[in-house]
Amino acid sequence: MHGYARKAAAAALAANEMGKFWEFHEALYKNMNQLGDKKVREIAAGLGLDPDKFEQEMKSEKIRNKIDQDIMEAEKAGVTGTPAVFVNGRRLRDRSLDGFQDIIDTLLKKR
Repeated sequence: MHGYARKAAAAALAANEMGKFWEFHEALYKNMNQLGDKKVREIAAGLGLDPDKFEQEMKSEKIRNKIDQDIMEAEKAGVTGTPAVFVNGRRLRDRSLDGFQDIIDTLLKKR
């Protein structure tokens, strides 16, 4: 896991609580090589998020529990990294266009 992944997830979920998930998500990916507390605060400020509320949300038990739950579910599903793609409950290992086509064709044949 990326060294800043948990904090980035908490920040994105905090932004979600404040109605700016997708904007925050995009900014995180644009700045993923510079992620740290300072950059996350800059992104939040750039989106007009109240800094005190943002920090409070990031540290909330609700968000901590959501991240813990997501990690447990990922481990149970066999996810070892991201991105991980599932099609109809089956893990897609070949994420090429052909890989998607193969798994979809296979699943359609089973109908």
